[in-house]
Amino acid sequence: MRFAGWVLAAVVATAGVAQAQDQQTLADIRQELTVLHVEVQRLKREFSTTGSPAPNLSGNSVLERVDAIEAELQRLTRQTEQLNQRVQNIVTDGTNRIGDMEFRLCELEAGCEISGEPTSTLGGENTASGTTVVTPSNPVATEQAELAIGEQADFDAAAQALADGNFQVAADQFAQFDTSYPGSPLASEANLKRGQALEGLGDTREAARAFLASFTGDSEGAVAPEALFELGAALGRLGQTDQACITLSEVGVRFPTSANASQATQEMASLGCS
Repeated sequence: MRFAGWVLAAVVATAGVAQAQDQQTLADIRQELTVLHVEVQRLKREFSTTGSPAPNLSGNSVLERVDAIEAELQRLTRQTEQLNQRVQNIVTDGTNRIGDMEFRLCELEAGCEISGEPTSTLGGENTASGTTVVTPSNPVATEQAELAIGEQADFDAAAQALADGNFQVAADQFAQFDTSYPGSPLASEANLKRGQALEGLGDTREAARAFLASFTGDSEGAVAPEALFELGAALGRLGQTDQACITLSEVGVRFPTSANASQATQEMASLGCS
């Protein structure tokens, strides 16, 4: 996520906002999140095979083969224990870092209070029967249940205004939507469409801010590839070529199978990215 710090710095610099201390604090937090992300990726690679297993179980007699099997089992047991300890260390360290980030982020918000509840364990809580992962039986229904009365209607009205080319109306309605429904499941899509409306008005700087808000709001969501691409393209139009190239290159890295990956490649070529 190193590119995110460049992107945020580029957008804020273009807007002419001078809040160096807070930006540095947020940059530190992003850097720590990057470290956690790298550690998680390393753990994922531990579950990937590197080739065909080839244990040495040869022997001239049954007893020699039994001894070879026992030695191999002992070796695998030691490796398993070492990997388990690594996982536990990363979980403990990651949980502590997240708790520290929550405290530091709270310090940036007026009136924020840290609850007495401990930080959730990274990766989920462990129980006597193993790791418990709770997933909704119907994610779509759960998301729909979280929508407030009139929330979908307000979103659809703003989207229709955008489709009709009423960019100012759409931008105002999506901005009002973000204010009226904080934390909405539709927030990332609303910010994406608000950015498109602002682009229609020729306000590329504020559009870049909206695209950034869309991506950071849900960096793995359905509209994340498009938001990241639009952000990179907007930075290019603002003359922030280096940051634009970094951002556009992330589209292919993060979302290689998305349609926006090929668009990002074309945009990078037009910008002369190396």
